[in-house]
Amino acid sequence: MGENPQVSASGHRPAGPQGETGQRGSVVAALMLSMALVALDGTILSTSVPSIVADLGGFSIFSWLFAGYLLAITVSLPVYGKLCDTVGRKPVLVFGIVLFLLGSVLCAMAWNMGSLIAFRIIQGLGGGALQGTVHTIASDLYPLKERPRIQSRLSIVWGVSAVTGPAVGGVLATYADWRWIFLINVPVGLVALWLIVRQLRESAPGVHANGPGAGGTRGIRGFLGGRTADGSERAPIDWLGALTVFAAGTALLAALVQGGIAWSWFSAPSLALLGTGAVLIVALVLIERRAAEPMLPGWVWRRPTIAAVNLALCGLGVLMTAPAVFLPTYAQSVMGLDPIAAGLVLSVMTLSWPVTAAWSNRIYNRIGFRQTAMIGVGCAALVLAAFPLLPYPPSPWQPALMMLLLGAALGIFQLPLIVGVQSTVVWYERGVTTASVLFYRQIGQSVGAAVFGAVGNAVLASRLGGTSDLDSVSRTLEDSDSLSEEAADGLRRAVDAAVDHVFVGGAVAAVLALLALLLLAPRHFPVIDDEPGPGQNAEGTADDGRPRERTEG
Repeated sequence: MGENPQVSASGHRPAGPQGETGQRGSVVAALMLSMALVALDGTILSTSVPSIVADLGGFSIFSWLFAGYLLAITVSLPVYGKLCDTVGRKPVLVFGIVLFLLGSVLCAMAWNMGSLIAFRIIQGLGGGALQGTVHTIASDLYPLKERPRIQSRLSIVWGVSAVTGPAVGGVLATYADWRWIFLINVPVGLVALWLIVRQLRESAPGVHANGPGAGGTRGIRGFLGGRTADGSERAPIDWLGALTVFAAGTALLAALVQGGIAWSWFSAPSLALLGTGAVLIVALVLIERRAAEPMLPGWVWRRPTIAAVNLALCGLGVLMTAPAVFLPTYAQSVMGLDPIAAGLVLSVMTLSWPVTAAWSNRIYNRIGFRQTAMIGVGCAALVLAAFPLLPYPPSPWQPALMMLLLGAALGIFQLPLIVGVQSTVVWYERGVTTASVLFYRQIGQSVGAAVFGAVGNAVLASRLGGTSDLDSVSRTLEDSDSLSEEAADGLRRAVDAAVDHVFVGGAVAAVLALLALLLLAPRHFPVIDDEPGPGQNAEGTADDGRPRERTEG
């Protein structure tokens, strides 16, 4: 692959960037802890909002506790991806952990809802560094055949965190204080930071000596420019491009997150944010064309493999919104389950996802990355399209079984694409590539929430007359004693129809992802060897210094 580790002083090729199995195990543990920080804080607040609002007030804006955090992660991903390739993975990961912990401590000290939201955004800016860099280092650590193992571990961490987050948050808010939700990050983050500082021995591979990441400076000097290993001048960091990425992403995502909720889609705030985002995108294109080392390099979209994976994972983000956002409401409103049972119906998806992800290498080693991913997303489309066929009301095991099948399908859809696209680039392009696919997955989630929210509310409005939304109907059904049986049944059937339409929309997103792979991705990904072969030196590069490509399969 693009890893191509340096040869040790003794002339032996190290097992990975760390060179020792024990060190690599410690770094993997640090990566899993870092991933747990980001994943846990995405869900841990959901059950503690009443306690926070009771203490700080600000009910009208509390949704920004979640939206601001996810927005900050999303808009910062491309910036950190480029910095990973320019100054190295270690300084970016260390910076991300420190910033995340700083944000956590500040959140625990918040004095009102506005300050808590601001500090959550700081947390998210640190989380963006963690999410992209963790996946990049995981790819650096292992050759192609072993990458499903580490990626499946990260999937398990994400799934367990998503399931346990609400429970942990509820326990802390009930029996301690909601501020401990943020303070528990400190010991976990400090352990991860200590392991990274002590055990991660990173040096850029010896490929393309003049490349942006090869043997480059580290730390603050690397952030400011510096020189490459051969003494040549390194192009300065494209900070103007980075700021424009932040601004454009913030404007567009804020419009998507709040449109149809805080204000109508065609209101002045929505139009102003969308217009500002469009202008900033045009400015970004002009800035990046002139930058020596653009923050968003054009080759990300000029290479068919990366472009296809970006679009496919954007589709994944869209389709995942259907179960993640709407199934808990469906389970409570239509099936009459309590919040914990509703969460369990959704969480079974996290049981099958890492299992099939770890097993997917047996498939893509036989038929290739693209074909494996197409099978996965095709099966996901069938599961999502079958959801409206469930009886009304369904037994709890029926949607749970569908989520189990959906998780299994997505496990063999997502992981082959991430592993495959990382394997088509060299070391100093891997950070940008990894951040790119994660960025578009996050964009897909924001688009999915906006589009499916509008679809669900439109179906409700047509069934019930007037203006209705899922949240208000769900709250009404929670107090169904005040309703007649006929009225309650009418509301439940309206919610059932709305969620059915959302799942059909998820199936359409899956089909579009399938078409992106079918029409744009090459049948066999052009992977880069990470093992020495004929015409290669011990670093895995050809005799002329260029990385050696081969077609998978």
